[in-house]
Amino acid sequence: MAENLDVREPLIEVEGNKDRRGKWWNRVLGAEEAKQQVLFSLPMIITNGFYYLIPLISVMFAGHLGQLPLAGATLANSWATVSGYAFMIGLSGALETLCGQGFGAKSFKLLGIHLQTACITSTLFSIIISFVWFFTEPLLIFLRQDSQIAETAGLYTKYLIPSIFAFGYIQNILRFLQTQSIVRPLVLFSSIPLVFHIGITYCLVHLTPLGFKGAPLATSITLWLSFFMLAAYVMFSKEFKLTWQGFSHESFCYIFTNLKLSLPSSAMVCLEYWAFEILVFLAGLMPNSKVTTSLIAICVNTEAISYNITYGLSAAASTRVSNELGAGRPDKAKSAMIVTLKLCGLLALILVLALGFGHNIWAGSFSDSSDIIKSFASMTPLLAISIVVDSFQGVLSGVARGCGWQHIAVYVNLAAFYFIGMTVAAVLAFKFELYVKGLWIGLICGLSCQAVTLMVITMRTQWAKLELSEEKSEKGDLILA
Repeated sequence: MAENLDVREPLIEVEGNKDRRGKWWNRVLGAEEAKQQVLFSLPMIITNGFYYLIPLISVMFAGHLGQLPLAGATLANSWATVSGYAFMIGLSGALETLCGQGFGAKSFKLLGIHLQTACITSTLFSIIISFVWFFTEPLLIFLRQDSQIAETAGLYTKYLIPSIFAFGYIQNILRFLQTQSIVRPLVLFSSIPLVFHIGITYCLVHLTPLGFKGAPLATSITLWLSFFMLAAYVMFSKEFKLTWQGFSHESFCYIFTNLKLSLPSSAMVCLEYWAFEILVFLAGLMPNSKVTTSLIAICVNTEAISYNITYGLSAAASTRVSNELGAGRPDKAKSAMIVTLKLCGLLALILVLALGFGHNIWAGSFSDSSDIIKSFASMTPLLAISIVVDSFQGVLSGVARGCGWQHIAVYVNLAAFYFIGMTVAAVLAFKFELYVKGLWIGLICGLSCQAVTLMVITMRTQWAKLELSEEKSEKGDLILA
């Protein structure tokens, strides 16, 4: 392991706090720790935002073709998220534990092997998801969605099928880089595809006979372009001479190790995503379903963008906690988590203010309908509450991934969203006829229960006992507290 001593220090490696006197930033947020987490989080916030915007921009282009294309595209994007994209994000969550703790323990070769293993599992599940997406229309009709909207959504989803493979690989590479604190180059590798995507989508939708079908096809093309850029960076950059040592058959030996974390991680993520998207399906059962479906879908997309922005802090929490646990410093892991929660509060406040002042402009980017824009304005206060709560639970979920607690979070999410959140949502929406507002109030109840439960579990944990032994780190084992 002597050759590993030359590895560069991680971006968010923290030295001692300096000059705590005088500055409120030092006193309140934690001085050097906060500074390093901000430097880590900002690139991750930008990167996740850009990647989320790629399919969303396609929806916006399709939405301006008419009300039916808007409803079909938003429903298709929601369906693709819950049945594919969210699952791939969850699968990659295993790398936050495995690569994060491996990097902290200086078992650098294992990072590249775990990345390859994750790509193998992503490929297998992408094939399964492709078959599900191909039969989107009959599945949506079975779920009692409007037949015209279901047909439009089914057509849109078929052209998204190539994107699921690229999306899974991208998420794996992002986690591989994130756990090494290599995040600044990601801004470039996400912004370039985004800029190209706007041009590609415009050309395919407005300058070719594809029209509506060009929007999802553009998403597939852009995501593959992004994957090739990231893959070339990892394979040919000298920065990864220790963590990427070429393709290896050893990756097949770690498939079970990966699945042991990736499947609970996927369940953890999907249970939350599904709760949001169930609201879209329930909106389709209400009077004037085209308007209610579009409205709730815009709300869900708004919430998702906010979550993706705060995910930068979630990634910081996961990376700091996993690196410190891997290095045998549980006390520093706990301290880093507390600083992340404080930063999360500030970021959530900024998002709420932006939504409050710009809700009409934001809704207008999805639709030209004055009814939808006016209805979205009435939803803004509820959205603000959900964004704040979702931001804190996102950080706590990052801590869970860093510690390897995905299996615990699965039970928390199941109880919070489905036994509490969805029950309250259905009663308020249909029994008390609050409709879309009732659905969102129920969601807030689920988010609140989730956040409080994760907070209690995290604060009552005996951090001194969370330590990764050298023997386990060499084998690629992980913490399951």
